[in-house]
Amino acid sequence: MSQFVIGLTGGVAAGKTEVTRRFEALGITIADADVAARAVVAAGSDGLARIVAHFGSGILLADGQLDRAALRERIFSSAQERQALEAITHPAIRELLRQTCEQAASPYAIAAIPLLAEAGGRQQYPWLDRILVVDAPVAVQHARLMQRDGTTADLADRMIAAQASREERLALADDVVVNDGHPDHLQAEVERLDAVYRRFAA
Repeated sequence: MSQFVIGLTGGVAAGKTEVTRRFEALGITIADADVAARAVVAAGSDGLARIVAHFGSGILLADGQLDRAALRERIFSSAQERQALEAITHPAIRELLRQTCEQAASPYAIAAIPLLAEAGGRQQYPWLDRILVVDAPVAVQHARLMQRDGTTADLADRMIAAQASREERLALADDVVVNDGHPDHLQAEVERLDAVYRRFAA
């Protein structure tokens, strides 16, 4: 059971997945907010029942699964609807992440939370012992989005602008991994931090 938990965050295309993959390779349990977000709205879940109660059965597919496209349409056309969805899903996601971290067999656990700054930071996640930010310059994020996802320059701009600023994320950080283009340099950084976190956890 892990009593020491690191919150890992970073902007879109900053390299969070690459960094978490390297921690995982060192035997560290990763609780992923994206995985938790899917689990809390799975068919038959309490979360999905509450979403249907609020949004109506029109947001279900024929097989009882959530129609993500229909829901996305609703929440992006109304800030009020987006807040209603977040009020249903965010507490459940936080609880699932906390449970996964607590049950981890590794010396410490990592909660990978892409929107940590947007979701209220330490205030909403008081059980995080440290926060690690994977940071990349905006120009690098922009180039990666266009290259990786084939997005237009305009869409890349909007995706970056929709998130917390780089400064807001860095203000949360206890530790920072700069990922500006050299994946080899990431391994040494992850190994260094792993040693630090194992010491803290002990």
